[in-house]
Amino acid sequence: MKIFITGGAGFIGSHLAAKLLSLQHDVIVIDNFHPYYSTERKRQQFRELTGSSSVPVYEIDLLDGEKTEALFRRYQPDCVYHLAALPGVPNSLLQPLEYVDYDIKATINVVNAAGKAGASHVLFASSSSVYGDQGNMPLKEEMATGNVISPYAAAKYGAESFCYAYANLFGYQLTIFRYFTVYGPWGRPDMAISKFIRRLLNGEEIVVYGTKTARDYTFVDDIVNGMVAALHRRGGNDVFNLGSGRPVTMEELLHHLQKHFPTMKVRYAPERVGDVKATWADITKAQQAFGYKPTVSFEEGLAKTIAWAKNYEA
Repeated sequence: MKIFITGGAGFIGSHLAAKLLSLQHDVIVIDNFHPYYSTERKRQQFRELTGSSSVPVYEIDLLDGEKTEALFRRYQPDCVYHLAALPGVPNSLLQPLEYVDYDIKATINVVNAAGKAGASHVLFASSSSVYGDQGNMPLKEEMATGNVISPYAAAKYGAESFCYAYANLFGYQLTIFRYFTVYGPWGRPDMAISKFIRRLLNGEEIVVYGTKTARDYTFVDDIVNGMVAALHRRGGNDVFNLGSGRPVTMEELLHHLQKHFPTMKVRYAPERVGDVKATWADITKAQQAFGYKPTVSFEEGLAKTIAWAKNYEA
């Protein structure tokens, strides 16, 4: 199968590309190598994970609708995983219009180009942030109402609507994934687990914002396996949570980190604007639709991430 991955040189995108290549799919990657974090890191993680220099990687800006359409028209992909986006809640508070550009306008260009090129299935990467701050409870897909608390979340919620609009216009199948705090080797350097491990390896204190928080931390391999399983799912346009189904409190995270870093020092700071207190995925729908089943425990995933970081981040 010929598969496009936008944002394919990013954290999840690189892992997804590697998995699809191992399954003998024909993978084409689009990534504009936005400097949100190190572009060289992205290039390195893509090389390390895919082990392939033969995968076409097109460095284009998806805000350029003509170039996007031309590339889709040239390859005519069967399926498109649209992961490209500008991430990060704190940055969205500072640069909200960039999120309208990269998370909404670019998405419109991709779903429009996919339809014109005859793609049969578009799979879009959304976020658990679209649920807003609903407390520490299992979040079902129908609980997203648009009552969000950051520009990043608003952009993702808006992008979901445009995905539905173009799926209905062109008639391709649409699958929307709402990720819950993905971590693992090559994890985004601005995410909490990545930052904590990097600072601890350097003997520095870690900073914890707010108290009594919890996150549904999900190991990247589980996320990727779910995304691949959904490729051949039956049914119409729909949205699915991809998480572990089990929230981990900040106290639990610190407890597990201290096992690996006994001299760990922690400083507490006030909670940040735009951060939710807790996330917790109800994954029943994905389990029933395409057999999604996370298998990596948090303790195991954290150990794997730390082992990787000792080789690459130290």
